[in-house]
Amino acid sequence: MTLKVGLIVGREWSFPPAFIEEVNSRNAGVIAEHVVLNGTRMDEPCEYAVLIDRISHEVPYYRSFLKQAALQGATIVNNPFMWTADDKLFGAALATSLGIASPKTLALPNKDYVPGIKHDESLRNLAYPLDWQAIIDYIGLPCILKDAHGGGWKEVYVCNTIEEIWENYNNSGLLTMILQEFIEWDHFVRCIVLGQENVLATRYDPGERRYHLDHDHLSPEMGKKITEESLKLCRALGYDMNSMEWAIRDGVPYAIDFMNPAPDMDINSLGQHYFEWAVKGMADMAIKLAKNPRPQATDLRWDGFFRSRYAAPAPASAPATTTAPAAAAPIATANTLGPSDSAPPVEMTAEPLIVTSPAGNPVAAAGVPEEAAAAPPKSSRRTASPQAAIEGDAPAGGKKPAPKRSSKKAPKE
Repeated sequence: MTLKVGLIVGREWSFPPAFIEEVNSRNAGVIAEHVVLNGTRMDEPCEYAVLIDRISHEVPYYRSFLKQAALQGATIVNNPFMWTADDKLFGAALATSLGIASPKTLALPNKDYVPGIKHDESLRNLAYPLDWQAIIDYIGLPCILKDAHGGGWKEVYVCNTIEEIWENYNNSGLLTMILQEFIEWDHFVRCIVLGQENVLATRYDPGERRYHLDHDHLSPEMGKKITEESLKLCRALGYDMNSMEWAIRDGVPYAIDFMNPAPDMDINSLGQHYFEWAVKGMADMAIKLAKNPRPQATDLRWDGFFRSRYAAPAPASAPATTTAPAAAAPIATANTLGPSDSAPPVEMTAEPLIVTSPAGNPVAAAGVPEEAAAAPPKSSRRTASPQAAIEGDAPAGGKKPAPKRSSKKAPKE
């Protein structure tokens, strides 16, 4: 019987056809195609063994379909229950609990609320005013203000003063925002992690928002540490498709952003070589999951979901170094479960893993001083990149940027 992999996508144009062609060309008893939906019944069987989700974070009906499909036994990449529950404060807390360095992170009360919320009655559990000085003392300046559930480089601000925080926070509307410590990095790494087993660690420039093809940008020790910690986080989250950003400061890699369950796989972003790696790796993973199902209905109890992943078991053998067929120099991956059912044999060594590749008064209700709303101070908003339409988030580290500033004056005391 031919097994089916379904692809749910948005405006992507380069990855979907390449992925479908790659899977179908393997002749592995698995075919891939675009999913077509016409409403979903509560008891409707799912015809797909695996569903690859690239867009449900922006199309809520797709998320409902995917959760129903998981109950029918399909394997969803990524798990729709975890993706629904995830946010950046939780991610930072999870990283810390796993012993992974993460920037100090703090969630703020919402600035605005849905109709029906009466500030003096509905928000009695919120302190007013917020102790902004204590918040700044904890996070430090400069800092990052961003949407706790966001992606695509949207609603991300570098703030150098408390007035800049107030201005951008006052414009955040219904979003839940977090403040995050700004990491002045010495080296920046973006990893693509597939199947909770393969890690591609690339040199990435967050200012240019581009990948650099560089096989020697990490020492063996740093590459091994970033690979192991990337796998630890993805296994704890249950993500089979993710991108993770690491800001290295004074020899310590900080996990600054790893909630990217629909990572950028556009050829213009990745470049030809990394794009081919991603397409082939996604095809390997989809075929393996179709043939060896990992149903997610058993993951619906949160206690077991996290406890079983906090301490991912060590592989039976040393992690393997695989040689990418499209490159002269090796792209090292952590393949702890062995080669896929459909991929050609990989070159494996017994050496340790080396990663060498790349209205009313909402302001007052929210705890912001009222004068900050009357005269917003300098702005440091960062604009979104068209190429990052599906990418996870702006990096919270990097050489200190020169933010765009407003002509408005800061509020007077």
